[in-house]
Parts: sequence; C-alpha cells; structure tokens
Amino acid sequence: MTSATPTDPELARFLSDELGVDAPASGAREWTTRGPVWIWRGNGNGPPPKAAWYFLTIAGEVAQAIRASSAPKAGFGSVRVTATIGATSWQTSLFPAKELGGYLLPLKASVRKAEALEADMEAEVSLILAGR
Repeated sequence: MTSATPTDPELARFLSDELGVDAPASGAREWTTRGPVWIWRGNGNGPPPKAAWYFLTIAGEVAQAIRASSAPKAGFGSVRVTATIGATSWQTSLFPAKELGGYLLPLKASVRKAEALEADMEAEVSLILAGR
C-alpha cells in the first residue's frame, strides 16, 4: 500500500486525484514500497566487486509522489529521507534514476547485514521525507 501525507491541501488533492495516493491525517510524508535488491555492476556483467553497491529501486506512483512532495533537492538532485527496512532505520538520500523515472535507494552493508538482505531478495521499505 502506498501512502503520502503532504502538508499542502492542493498537493494532497493532486496526489489523490492524479496519482491515486491518499494523504493520511497523521501529517507525516511517508510511503511504503517493495522490490528486489540489486547490485550495481558498473559496465561489466561479471561477478560484483567485493565493495559492490546495492540498491532498491523506488519507481512508479511512489517515485512520482516523492518527486511532487520533496523539498528542494540536495546534491545530484537527491532527496533526503529516513528509510526503514524491517527493524532497521537510517538516514540517507534517494538518487534520481533518469532511465527508470524514479529513484535509487542505496543499501549500506550494515543494513543488509542487520536485515539479512542479499541480491535478488524482495525487500519492503518505508520512506519518510526529511524535514524542510
């Protein structure tokens, strides 16, 4: 289920009407989505390097709602969030992925270890936009 809570009533109406995203009364700007964990392999197709980067793709309605609700962008057009997978929460940035039309959520080693995540496993993540 996808949920969003923008503070601007017009934005809430837009998200509800155009994107099908409902704005709960709690006031938090939070979304939940799921997808496979994947490894960035750079230009190669071989085995990932020892210090490989792992990501979860944030796409579709959730990406659209984040884009519509996010504060001014940080470096590289990133969006600051608090992410939670299982019992693990951390502060990070979502990075825009033009070819996907969404964002990439980097999954650091400590999160993967704490939640026993490996490549190709499904993960559910809750995202809360950082304060303005």
